[in-house]
Amino acid sequence: MACSENMFFLIGLFMSGVLACFGQRDFIATMPDRLDVLTGSCVQIPCSFDIPDIHYYTFNSTILTSGVWIKGNPYLGGRPDSVIFNSSETVNRYQGKITGNMSQKNCTTVFFNVTTSYSDKYYLRIESRPFRATDPEKSVYIDVSDLPSSPIITVSGEVKEGTPVSLNCSAVAPCPEHPPELTWTLPTQFKTENQQQENSDQTKSVLSTVTFTPSYLHHEKNITCTAVYPVGTSNKTAEHNMMLNVSFSPKDTSASISPADPVSVGSCVNLTCSSTANPPVTNFTWFQISEGKTTQVASGQSYTLNVTAGDGGLYYCEGRNSHGCGKSNEVQLAIKGHEEPVNPKVFEIVGKTLGLIFLFSLIVFSAWRRRTSRLPSGFDMTDRSQGLVGMNSPVGTVCSNQATVGRGNQ
Repeated sequence: MACSENMFFLIGLFMSGVLACFGQRDFIATMPDRLDVLTGSCVQIPCSFDIPDIHYYTFNSTILTSGVWIKGNPYLGGRPDSVIFNSSETVNRYQGKITGNMSQKNCTTVFFNVTTSYSDKYYLRIESRPFRATDPEKSVYIDVSDLPSSPIITVSGEVKEGTPVSLNCSAVAPCPEHPPELTWTLPTQFKTENQQQENSDQTKSVLSTVTFTPSYLHHEKNITCTAVYPVGTSNKTAEHNMMLNVSFSPKDTSASISPADPVSVGSCVNLTCSSTANPPVTNFTWFQISEGKTTQVASGQSYTLNVTAGDGGLYYCEGRNSHGCGKSNEVQLAIKGHEEPVNPKVFEIVGKTLGLIFLFSLIVFSAWRRRTSRLPSGFDMTDRSQGLVGMNSPVGTVCSNQATVGRGNQ
């Protein structure tokens, strides 16, 4: 059996050399293409590898496997200083550790206290005697900066007036041990939910979701998502600003008439309708109110007419888009020499006012009548006669006057 195993081992080495000549990869590493990192922070490189079947007899996962990271160039010949980390060594150029389980082909690695000099390409090499190989076709580019990357805001669905909507803000977390904190600035009340998530390339990010109900007043207002990264004893901040695009039905619809003064028959009058809407108003319609009847008379934002005797009355417009419509105020077209129609509401208001005045007057008159017809207590007819003939007291005068008024009413 020993001879048989040695035979397979030699065949494996031979085939490995042959396939290498034809560009066959000895092992296949999987890692992100790029990582953006903050100076002074850490960086986690998600990493895994796979061994082709041809190396089944030369790679043994039960044997301690070392992970080696090479900077700049995958080929070691003549550049031993390009090795910046070896998990089998206690002292390395870069401070770090392999957090993954190499026996399970997980080579995830963390480097600490990165500096701008770390910016470069990095290749993985694995060593498990007698198997040693580097994947020259796969690398990760680490870009170290003093400033963090800006978070990204995305909108789920249409932002429509009166309908709850959710906005998402995501920020990369190259150092999952110290993820960024996300905060929002919005022109209205809102609630948030934050969570850390794993991306398709196994990198980490923080996602914040904000939910609110927009109003048309929020259209074209700015919102901000701010990411605060803890680095040592200080923080580094990045933000993303976005202008809200709120869809809403026509608002502040108004009608105007020029000239506004009474005009003569045959004159030219222009009516104009204006409205605020998103998307913009697609259809304006004009209506005339005459003798209590409402009639559609025209369409378009402006309505020009050569005045005839029957054109007098009230006019208003409606603006419409895909989200609804808005109605304007009423404007009066008055024609000289013709009785101008009056809004029926005016008659209603005047009638109610006159009715209240009449009722109030009736109550006052009844109270006055009862007061003037009442005799003072303690007087009889004799006293009254004497008061009329011989007394000049104020009481006698009042009684005399009351009696006169009373007669005058009989």
